[in-house]
Amino acid sequence: MFARIMAVVMAAILITAVCLSGIWWITLRNQQIDARLDYLISEAEDIAYLAADLGGTTLWGSSWNSTAREHLNLKADKVNREFGAYIAVVDSYGRVMDNVQTAYSEDPDFVESLSGEDITEALRTVLRGETIRIRMNEGEAPTFTVGVPFVQDGIVSGAVFIQTRAQRIESGLEQILLTIVLVTTGVLVLSGIAVFLFVRYTLKPLKRMTAAAGSIAEGNFSVQVDERKGGRELREVSHAFNTMTDKLRNVEEGRKEFVANVSHELRTPITTIRGFAGGMAEGVIPPEEHPKYLKLVAEESERMSGLVNDLLALSRLEREDAELEWSVFDVNELLRQAVIRRMTDVESRGIEIACEPETDPCHVRADRDRIDQVVTNLLDNAIKFTPDGGKITLASRVRGAVAEITVRDSGPGVDPEDREKIFDRFFTADRAHTAGKGTGLGLSICRRIMEMHRQSLRLLDTDIGAAFRFTLEKAEAPGDGLTDAGNHA
Repeated sequence: MFARIMAVVMAAILITAVCLSGIWWITLRNQQIDARLDYLISEAEDIAYLAADLGGTTLWGSSWNSTAREHLNLKADKVNREFGAYIAVVDSYGRVMDNVQTAYSEDPDFVESLSGEDITEALRTVLRGETIRIRMNEGEAPTFTVGVPFVQDGIVSGAVFIQTRAQRIESGLEQILLTIVLVTTGVLVLSGIAVFLFVRYTLKPLKRMTAAAGSIAEGNFSVQVDERKGGRELREVSHAFNTMTDKLRNVEEGRKEFVANVSHELRTPITTIRGFAGGMAEGVIPPEEHPKYLKLVAEESERMSGLVNDLLALSRLEREDAELEWSVFDVNELLRQAVIRRMTDVESRGIEIACEPETDPCHVRADRDRIDQVVTNLLDNAIKFTPDGGKITLASRVRGAVAEITVRDSGPGVDPEDREKIFDRFFTADRAHTAGKGTGLGLSICRRIMEMHRQSLRLLDTDIGAAFRFTLEKAEAPGDGLTDAGNHA
């Protein structure tokens, strides 16, 4: 991964450097050519000025201003030495002075390649008052041509024409190109080192995260990565990674605890059944005692069956494809039917049980069978922990768009230290409201059912006993011709 990132970054830097170097080269090249042409035009203007200062009737004749002529010759020689140029001067009378002999002696091929027609046409353009600077690619070698008019009293009175090989103007660009290549190479080397160090520093958290992920894959969920290293994005990723690790650790601990609890809950009845069955089979338990112990075996079998059923029910509820069968029904009728089913148990213990609806009927929209399961579990809990002669109340009331159902008892209540764990699986603390011979799954099942309904189930603060309250979506009563789902329970 490190090598791939380095390769991609260096390729991007290389492409950028090459593009910038090309732009730099073209820009410097054009600037140098323009600068040399500007210099050549400046020299041509000086020559034009000196030519205008000459007098007499013949070019380079003795009657001309000798000082001006000397300066003109020096200037022309200087241009010729620097550029190997052909120079022609036209005065106001149309007479031409040039350095063709000097130019021919230095570069005969260049002079022979000159075109009289091109020179004449260029001079005519200059004599019309236009300054020219052109690159010509005709012939064996390209050339640069500049032409400057000289003006006296607002009238074009002559011209200066200079033509030289293009390579004279463009010479020295190789040194610029070499400089650009060296600078680009240095930039690439320094950039490569900087990128290497930066990427290496940046990827350190990712390497640590990769190692941590390997540890997690091997079942070690205690690993953490440093959230302070790297940029903001990497710090956020590190925080998310640690959060994920914490959740995985909690899930794993929950799984282990769940397996341990199931094993413990199943071991007790299995041990009891095995012991009693083995004692009766081996004759340790006398025959006259068999009915008593067979009854104990049956009770333990029923307990184990209840645990398995609760586990299956919770497993079905926690499946992602678990669905509810929605209907509209009278929750007060459901509460009354739940009480009727348990009337024998409460009467035998002298427990007073009452339904206290605030409004009757109270229609809700929910899965009736699931809500009946919640009410039954809460009522069974209340009966189990209400002392003989105590009282249990089932109440309903409407608050806005929801109906609130409360199951309250006069039992020992729930200790403050157990309130946070009351809905945990297998929680059966001795002093908790779920203590006893239950499986500790009833309230977990109730909470999951309410989560599926997107409603709440909570333990209320009470001075006496315990009270559980859950909410349901309020619904309008079914119209004429419809039957209340509660009547089919």
